Amino acid sequence: MTEATIDVVGIGNAIIDLLAHAEDSFLIEHKLNKGAMTLIDEPTAERLYAAMGSATRASGGSAGNTIAGLGSLGASCGYIGKLRDDELGAAYRHDLLASGVRFTTPMASDGPSTARCIIFVTSDAERTMNTYLGACVNLTPDDIDEALVGSAKVTYLEGYLYDEPHAKAAFHRAADIAHGAGRKVALTLSDAFCVLRHRADFLDLIRDRIDILFANEAELLALFETEDRDAALDRIAGMVELAAVTLSAEGSVVVRGGERVRSPAAHIERVVDTTGAGDLYAAGFLYGLTQGLPLAECARIAGLAAAEIISHFGARPEVPLREFAGLD
Repeated sequence: MTEATIDVVGIGNAIIDLLAHAEDSFLIEHKLNKGAMTLIDEPTAERLYAAMGSATRASGGSAGNTIAGLGSLGASCGYIGKLRDDELGAAYRHDLLASGVRFTTPMASDGPSTARCIIFVTSDAERTMNTYLGACVNLTPDDIDEALVGSAKVTYLEGYLYDEPHAKAAFHRAADIAHGAGRKVALTLSDAFCVLRHRADFLDLIRDRIDILFANEAELLALFETEDRDAALDRIAGMVELAAVTLSAEGSVVVRGGERVRSPAAHIERVVDTTGAGDLYAAGFLYGLTQGLPLAECARIAGLAAAEIISHFGARPEVPLREFAGLD
């Protein structure tokens, strides 16, 4: 078994984020499901983009945001995600390579255009995401770079990607490669609606191939079809080595066997935009874990990374997270 040469490789939906402020009345007018991630087709994406007015554009996608956060903390990372060789795809690839992320996934020369997520942020900081998946769902097992996955301490899988059979097969291949190399595999449940779509498959995936699970409380409760938080924590403790569950204003709890490590939410003056909070929590936690830090310190860094993200517009750090978390 060779020594790992990078900390984390993320596998997920490579998506360009288009963000704008909106009133609740706008969401009602366009029949948008506030606070949720809704899959849309390309014509709907074009219609919403035309209606949203001035927008901020940034490379995104859940796992992509986590990898960006890890890089800001000082971790070495790779990324696997499918892009089309169009304008948005070229911008996404440039952002990855410019930040030092290893990216080797071949870009598609035909088929659907690069994915985009149209995000409306209301005055209560809630984000309503409307996602055209485009090229990113065409990730297949052939796109999994065996050398890249085998070189990472942790392979991090984004639950949002689990919609297509070939994407599921890609997850399974990546997990098997990682375990074959003696590495760990992490999964984020991504969204309660995502859990409801794939509950049975997620349970099988977690039981058979996942070592580390990330979820918020709503996602965990949906996974086990219960309203009993403690019961859900007990059940996940019996399925994975480690689970990190965010509890909104209550902070988070980390579960390892019979151990429970609670961490308070980091203080923040004002919540501006909750987009990417879970993604950056995972970034902070995985940074600490891959550096061999205690679970309480992993959770502390994770909470600070999430706090930085929700203090401004967008899902990528505006300040170096390593400095923000007091790691220098």
